[in-house]
Amino acid sequence: MTGSTSFILLHTTRFGENSIVLHTLSKEYGRKGFVVRSVSKKMMSLLLPLNILEADVTDSGKPGLLPVRNISIGRPLMGVRNNLFKNTMTMFLSEVLYRVVKEGTAEPGLYEWCERQIMLLDAMETDFSNFHLRFLLELSIALGFSPQSEDLRPFLGDNQPFIEQFMSTSFAESMLMPLSGILRNEICEGVLRYIEYHLESTLTINSLKVLRELFI
Repeated sequence: MTGSTSFILLHTTRFGENSIVLHTLSKEYGRKGFVVRSVSKKMMSLLLPLNILEADVTDSGKPGLLPVRNISIGRPLMGVRNNLFKNTMTMFLSEVLYRVVKEGTAEPGLYEWCERQIMLLDAMETDFSNFHLRFLLELSIALGFSPQSEDLRPFLGDNQPFIEQFMSTSFAESMLMPLSGILRNEICEGVLRYIEYHLESTLTINSLKVLRELFI
């Protein structure tokens, strides 16, 4: 059966000589891997972290990778792609989603939540340096961890009061909360440790180093 699907691109891996596996969060399938045959340079330009894409998918009903074709941009992210800081942030957030949301996961509303977050980041013109912190906290809620400020204390230490204040404010207010680059990085790493604890697995986020350097 052939139909259309919308998905958020989390990661890509080479598959054979001229094929690529797309690791995605899909509206119809949840966390799902798709395979693209005969990848062109034009198509490669679409395969950027957290891009919201559309494609035709052939679903035989069998488990495993599903072939897709006719990939196109579902929602353009000009506000992200024209900004170095936002691009770096999407690299980090896509890697977090790739590591945290396991293959086959189909949490109700997770795709829609992620899409809203991406579009929100795209639309923000200023004051988005704290965005990834809010994203990680709300992702924890979306995955069912429901963090309270006291739950985070073992992972944040002396920085726990800052996250308590951060969590008690509105989104707009939390974006304006003044945090030094060092403090922002420490909070980010603490929340990641909290997520690791609940997943009972170690998260290796390679883009964290780039994000850390960007916000110091």
